[in-house]
Amino acid sequence: MLAETICSAVSAAGLGIAAITAYRRRFLAAARITAYSLVPLGLVLTGAVEWLVDTAFSPTAWVGFGLLGGAWLLFMTTRAVERRRVGAGKEPKAAKGAQRDAIAPAPAPSRGAAARPAPKSAGTGDDFSDIEAILKKHGI
Repeated sequence: MLAETICSAVSAAGLGIAAITAYRRRFLAAARITAYSLVPLGLVLTGAVEWLVDTAFSPTAWVGFGLLGGAWLLFMTTRAVERRRVGAGKEPKAAKGAQRDAIAPAPAPSRGAAARPAPKSAGTGDDFSDIEAILKKHGI
């Protein structure tokens, strides 16, 4: 009963402030204040305030919230442990080989290879030689 009275008083005060704001010819602000001041009154009339007060002072509700929080904490902990195991666990051999190839640097050319120019294919020109060099440098 007290919560409903407080919400009604807040709504009445907000409507008074909105009236003063409208008197000062600030209609947009007055409409916004009116909207905000009608929210507590709407919550009282729908019964949401009564439900909230009954829930806030109910030990059974707080035990329920505690159980929900504990379940959420347990769920998140198991997900974190599962992610750690997958990250530190065995990876497929193909994935390890691909990762090793991507990380390994390209072998250095021998002295004999530096003296000979690399053969060019008939379809590619000089335009793509820079791109090929960059891709080879990154192991692609």
